[in-house]
Amino acid sequence: MSVIQKFFIASMFMWAVPVAILYGFNNNLFPGTDNLSPYSVTLVSGFLAVISVNVVIAFYIYLAMREPAEKHEPDPKFLAEAKASMKQPTTDAPQSSDSQKKEQ
Repeated sequence: MSVIQKFFIASMFMWAVPVAILYGFNNNLFPGTDNLSPYSVTLVSGFLAVISVNVVIAFYIYLAMREPAEKHEPDPKFLAEAKASMKQPTTDAPQSSDSQKKEQ
């Protein structure tokens, strides 16, 4: 499975899971939620929805960390340009007026 597919699936879960949690709490689909006050239902459902998004993000990061490092090779042209730019001498920046006064 490619990284883009994993990202797409994780994005869909980040959208669907909190909506399902909020829908379940608002329609009393979870046992015991009909005994809670509306204020408590709002707090608990919101808290669980936020936690569910964080769990999906953590799972996506876990999947990304499991990707083999050898699988992703940098572009050779980019590497050549980066190495060349590191070997170039830096140009002197124009001096500020404060440093010019100190030299005089």
